[in-house]
Amino acid sequence: MPNYTTHNPLAWIEESLSELNKKGLQRKLSVRGGGQAGQIELDGKSLVNFGSNDYLGMASDQRLSDAVVESLAGWGSGASPLISGHAAAHQELENRLAQFEGTEAALLFTSGFAANTATIAALVGPGDVVFTDRKNHASLFDGCRLSRADVRAYPHCDHQKLDRLIGRAADYRRRLIVTDSIFSMDGDTAPLVELADVARRHDAMLMVDEAHATGVFGSSGRGLCEQLGVEDGVHIRVGTLSKALGSVGGFVVGSHSLVDWLVNRARPYIYSTASPAAVAAAGIAALDIIRDEPHRREKLLHRAAHLRDTLTALGWNTGNSTTQIVPIIVGDAERTVTLSANLRQAGFFIPAIRPPTVPDGEACLRISLSFAHNDEQIASLIEMLERLQ
Repeated sequence: MPNYTTHNPLAWIEESLSELNKKGLQRKLSVRGGGQAGQIELDGKSLVNFGSNDYLGMASDQRLSDAVVESLAGWGSGASPLISGHAAAHQELENRLAQFEGTEAALLFTSGFAANTATIAALVGPGDVVFTDRKNHASLFDGCRLSRADVRAYPHCDHQKLDRLIGRAADYRRRLIVTDSIFSMDGDTAPLVELADVARRHDAMLMVDEAHATGVFGSSGRGLCEQLGVEDGVHIRVGTLSKALGSVGGFVVGSHSLVDWLVNRARPYIYSTASPAAVAAAGIAALDIIRDEPHRREKLLHRAAHLRDTLTALGWNTGNSTTQIVPIIVGDAERTVTLSANLRQAGFFIPAIRPPTVPDGEACLRISLSFAHNDEQIASLIEMLERLQ
């Protein structure tokens, strides 16, 4: 018999991991105990939690847990939505999302990542072109690649460059512009008014991922498109249940024909087992809270503005953030990791964000604020960062 123990085709992994470690780029998992809100337990240590996307403090809201328990009649969905996995609770949540977003229809996905990759690949393909902001989320870039359409990345938030690029793409069958509304690492916002104008003038589709804006921005909490008054100029809107809504899953909202097309052509939707129906119950409860408690997003954004202003006055570089995501741009990856470790030792969880998540030279501490934080926790963080400056 062959001696398989003498041959290891995976030996390169150890060498590559060693190189990552030398550059301060190797990531390791922590173990979270219990739930999370303003505090989190990681590897047995209680920390003030500035690393979560739980923007409205709903991930540990008892009302979501109660909704799940009350809805339980088994757990697994058993099949994809098109086979037998589409439950009454899924349909109710889709109806509620469409009503909330002011659109004709909505479609649930198992994650926001799946929603983005599925939607882009269903809308464009060979013979088409898609334009993507250079700082879009990885799921948007992966969707562009999976589509097999030609991909053109334009400089971050540069709508004028996009206008020139798309003006030279008249020969393509379809043209699609994709962007985040709030960029997840920088905390800045896309020029949605200008992008909607570019899309209109060039007869292009415009898709906006509102993952970090849903529940936080807009008079109703629909997101940045609502706040800027461009919803009618955005043809495809994507959101997630896993951030401000405190649950799990993604969704797409738009016209009936868009949703019907995705049901027939979005491969991650067609070939994935549906999420448990109880997850939809949590989403419905979260939508009720967003409707009934607007003070959550108002308080969150007020605290974010205070933190940004204070850190800037202390000399920290918070970039162009105007949202609840407040980066401290350090630049050097190793120094960023050291600062994160020092903060963790002092009782604060603020993740170090390094390449390839951000470009080389843009490593940062990503502070993510939540309604669950209190003024004392934020004041303590400011005091610690002043010491580390």
